[in-house]
Amino acid sequence: MTTSDGTRINKWLSEMGVCSRRQADRLIVQQQVQVNGQSATLGMLIAQNDEVKVGGELISQRPAAQYILYYKPVGVVCTHQLSVKDNLEQALNFPERVFAVGRLDRASEGLLLLSNQGEIVNKIMRAEHKQPKKYYVWVDKPVTAGFIEQMSQGVEILGQTTLACEVEYIGERQFAITLVQGLNRQIRRMCQTLGYKVERLQRVQIMHLTSDALPPGSYRQLTDIEIAQLYAAIDY
Repeated sequence: MTTSDGTRINKWLSEMGVCSRRQADRLIVQQQVQVNGQSATLGMLIAQNDEVKVGGELISQRPAAQYILYYKPVGVVCTHQLSVKDNLEQALNFPERVFAVGRLDRASEGLLLLSNQGEIVNKIMRAEHKQPKKYYVWVDKPVTAGFIEQMSQGVEILGQTTLACEVEYIGERQFAITLVQGLNRQIRRMCQTLGYKVERLQRVQIMHLTSDALPPGSYRQLTDIEIAQLYAAIDY
């Protein structure tokens, strides 16, 4: 929080568009953040004249806001750690540092929303701002009416019942599902519980943003209208 003596370092980095507060804490623990030549500590306050560096790079001014919609191909790992093979940072190859809102597992494909605005990333990911995400799912055997009903009403995984959601039959072995929560490998676990195996998983929509005409491995900037809709959706 901001005080008369300064701003907490994770909030400051988030406001400067470097990363989210949670990611800032990780960078601090990894000793990637220096303040006035010394390693930063969790919770320290940043004053107006302090010199802050992240990964050796001086953070001197707030960068222009970037909002990116990226189609993650199968095989890309949603991490910014360059030591991880097939990491998102190198696959995206965007000229500025941006961070993903949520993630997709390596075997899944489809849309990721990324931004350099840490506060926006935080607001979207907070529980009170859970936003709908739509997926197309291909499974290993015929989709039945009973399966659709069970998936839509909620399935017991990870010690809890998933929230009710919209599920739509598309074809013999394909359905669409719209989630407002993001448990670990949620769709795959739900299907497994009901005796199905996911063969392909594609995220096709995040909030009002769709994958229309966006090839795998490519990205585009959000339009001004899409950004305005994004702000409205999270009361920003």
